[in-house]
Amino acid sequence: MALSEQEIVRREALSALRELGIDPYPAEQFKVTHYSKDIKRVFDPETNGEEFKEVILAGRLMKKRIMGKASFAELQDSKGRIQLYISRDDICPDEDKTLYNTVFKKLLDIGDFIGVKGFVFKTQVGETTVHVTELVLLSKSVKPLPVVTVDAEGKTHDAFTNPEARYRRRYVDLTVNTQYKDIFRKRSKIISKMRQFFDERGYLEVETPVLQGIHGGAAARPFETHHNTLDTQLYLRIANELYLKKLIVGGFDAVYEIGKMFRNEGMDRTHNPEFTAMEIYVAYKDYIWMMEMVEQLLEYITKEVNNGDTKVKYGDNIIDFKGPYDRLSMFDSIEKYTGIDVSQMDESELRAVCKQLHIEVDDSMGKGKLIDEIFGEKVEEYLIQPTYITDYPIEMTPLAKKHRSKEGLVERFELFVNGKEIANAYSELNDPIDQRERFVHQLELAQRGDDEAMALDEDFLRSIEYGMPPTSGLGIGIDRLTMLLTDQKSIQEVLFFPQMRPEIKS
Repeated sequence: MALSEQEIVRREALSALRELGIDPYPAEQFKVTHYSKDIKRVFDPETNGEEFKEVILAGRLMKKRIMGKASFAELQDSKGRIQLYISRDDICPDEDKTLYNTVFKKLLDIGDFIGVKGFVFKTQVGETTVHVTELVLLSKSVKPLPVVTVDAEGKTHDAFTNPEARYRRRYVDLTVNTQYKDIFRKRSKIISKMRQFFDERGYLEVETPVLQGIHGGAAARPFETHHNTLDTQLYLRIANELYLKKLIVGGFDAVYEIGKMFRNEGMDRTHNPEFTAMEIYVAYKDYIWMMEMVEQLLEYITKEVNNGDTKVKYGDNIIDFKGPYDRLSMFDSIEKYTGIDVSQMDESELRAVCKQLHIEVDDSMGKGKLIDEIFGEKVEEYLIQPTYITDYPIEMTPLAKKHRSKEGLVERFELFVNGKEIANAYSELNDPIDQRERFVHQLELAQRGDDEAMALDEDFLRSIEYGMPPTSGLGIGIDRLTMLLTDQKSIQEVLFFPQMRPEIKS
């Protein structure tokens, strides 16, 4: 392993620390009592100075300014940074000054984890500072962090901004670009508030299999694997829909799951092979009820993560999540933005329209896929404010109930925001005869080469043959919702560890 000059120096410091009898990786717990951000927010020497006569903090050493017998430093913990004042005689009250003269000044490096004990005061320029009385090394860093500096003119130098490097080394990214932590804190809050919204309504959170014998519940290409003991082919789930509906059959009125889905498809700024979705199924409801529930849910979440405001800035747009949202049928939306009524067209006519609109298609695409291509290419980009696209052609949705009044359509909606789908919902198909026919049609599409066609799931068919009550189901993409609420243009920015090509070693 080739080491840089700095790595060699740090390893030499590691050895020197051990020779001094200092364990660079101690096992004992270090009890933290305060955090930087909290201290800086509330400390006032005139009103609450006594409360901060003894504080204990831990974090990375991010800056050192040696000034002879006293020095200033900066400690970064999980909440922010705070200045330290370190005096030789305070941390070395005895004659032995090794801790300051050798350990602190020569053997501690930027990035090392330290623990400090002391009291809080304000400097002459008014900066809240911890006067350190005890200092201990908690973990030695043997690889240097990127040193990001800002010059007198406010220009940043050596910033760790390369996206590929940031995503591959998220641990470095979060250390030196601490502003990105807020994205993930918001992501966590989005999920927790969504869970709270459902729990308060009595909906049951459940878990269903990630490894499935049949890839069902969505139109997507699965990841395949093999179970040695069972000697059977398995798939990472592309959706959890069919299992959740089996629980509705089993007698639960409302179930939901928040978890990972996996689709072996392309990657771009809004798609990752591994993504997080929430799916919920509520008995005795329909897709009209679900539209109203989604408006309530998203308005609630947005207020919770956006300081009470339903409006969020996304790029150049201000998006308002306050309901009600606009509603537009699939066929009406295509006619609105292309001037073409495709509602009565057969497959050959739809192919002609695709050619006219310069949309690439292939022989494996049936009527549903062709309509979806037209919509995706010519409509989606205009749907900036939250908009429900409703009443899809039956060919596009094998698991949705036939429309109660419109022949050839199903009761489905997708919610589009800023040109992207973030939610998908149905009045669920609970007619087992109709469902079998839809699955058979999917098999025919698979034989034509459609590798996203659904498989026929006999156990699911058997479950609804026992009887499934009228049910409405919904799926929401957590990653895309997080992108919208944090003003991020790439899905990689809202995933701690996005999928990437294997790293090429230099």
